[in-house]
Amino acid sequence: MPISPDAERPYDTAGPAYTRRLATLEGARWKRILDVQRPYRWNLRRLDLGRTLDVGCGIGRNLAVLAEGSVGVDHNPSSVAVACGRGLRAMTPEEFSHEFGESAASTQAAFDSLLLAHVLEHMGEAAGLQLVKHYLPHLRAGGSVVLVCPQERGYANDETHVRFLDFAALTQMAQTVGLHVVHRYSFPFPRLAGRAFPYNEFVLRAQLPARLGG
Repeated sequence: MPISPDAERPYDTAGPAYTRRLATLEGARWKRILDVQRPYRWNLRRLDLGRTLDVGCGIGRNLAVLAEGSVGVDHNPSSVAVACGRGLRAMTPEEFSHEFGESAASTQAAFDSLLLAHVLEHMGEAAGLQLVKHYLPHLRAGGSVVLVCPQERGYANDETHVRFLDFAALTQMAQTVGLHVVHRYSFPFPRLAGRAFPYNEFVLRAQLPARLGG
């Protein structure tokens, strides 16, 4: 039986309430005054990801920083609408499949990088692997995959989180889908800070082989 909007659960990441939550968190006055996102924007830019497919783009916080031609995809239509309203190119999975097809056979669909930031902790292991595998065909040979997940304090602060992924879990996931791990680090502070600072992140960068069997 469908859930009415009035009965929508706040932990449903596909619903309007979650979009409102993202917008409220992002728009907090103290965050705007202190510009707390500046280090994270810097970190994303220094990765030099090129044309990126931002999987789980939400309302477009990271998408706004990525290179021209980048595309965001999110299963929440309300979040996609907010991102588009900001002048960003975002779409639902259905819209993405309609426009880009199921593989990167055309140059239009070949992205330099895939970004999954604060996405995989919202799903189980099998679903996470399936999500990454689904979008990998849209990555050019030798392209990058960047996985970002919260550390302990940040993980505990969101009831929509269902799986904690540390460096070991992210590495295993990357290797399972055939990626080579290039670099992994804690940001913005050393790993120990993640137990107290809610915005500390695990960042893993991996690479698709330059050719099949490479």
